[in-house]
Amino acid sequence: MQEYELSFIDDIDLYNHVKETIEQYRFSIDLKAFNKNLIDPIKLTFDAKIYGQSIEEIVESEIIRQLDKSNSNVIGYFQQNFFKYLYHKDTKQSNWSVPPKGFDIVNLADKIYVEMKNKHNTMNSSSSQKTYMRMQHQLLQDSQSQCYLVEVIAKNSQNIPWQVSLDGETALHKNIRRVSIDKFYEIVTGEKEAFKQLVEVLPKVMDDVLNRMQRNSINNSVFKELREIDNNILKSLYLLSFSKYEGFNALKI
Repeated sequence: MQEYELSFIDDIDLYNHVKETIEQYRFSIDLKAFNKNLIDPIKLTFDAKIYGQSIEEIVESEIIRQLDKSNSNVIGYFQQNFFKYLYHKDTKQSNWSVPPKGFDIVNLADKIYVEMKNKHNTMNSSSSQKTYMRMQHQLLQDSQSQCYLVEVIAKNSQNIPWQVSLDGETALHKNIRRVSIDKFYEIVTGEKEAFKQLVEVLPKVMDDVLNRMQRNSINNSVFKELREIDNNILKSLYLLSFSKYEGFNALKI
């Protein structure tokens, strides 16, 4: 294993966490999984006609979208659990942990409680209010607490009080803060450019991991199973959703 020369994480922990993340990537999908959230064949028909694609191409795009959604959740695992391995570059100490429930990341020694979001536009107003009130509750339990909304993809590099509207009134507290991921890495590690340094080294770590792993290919049985319903893929999609409806036993499409 090569040395990655980051001052805030051991090489073996970095390597293993990247490896664990890659191993969780999704490589298979069958018809049951494909239809788990109920495919809408009418929408797929519109998509095919409007975008000038075959129904097979539209189904393939939907398969990729579903795999991508699963893998996005895996990246959430990577981001959140990574902080278990980070330490301050000077003290080499870490008090960060990922609790089984409640806040995403906590530092009980420094009384820091973190809710992490991947994108700054992830939460609607209702979700923002709920999260803010949970942070207010934490401050009621311990007024010395600091609560952070950490955004991986934020609008700006920032560490500012988080301002929300509660019941039509502005809520603002110096210990409830909105923090971009680069500033949070700086808080955790004491290294101003820690996040940038991680981003620079990640591709090398991934290459090291993948070079030692057997590459998986995507196992996709969706088309095979659809053709077992009917050789006409579009008809199969309609029968998948509407087979019990009147007249669909003689569907012509």
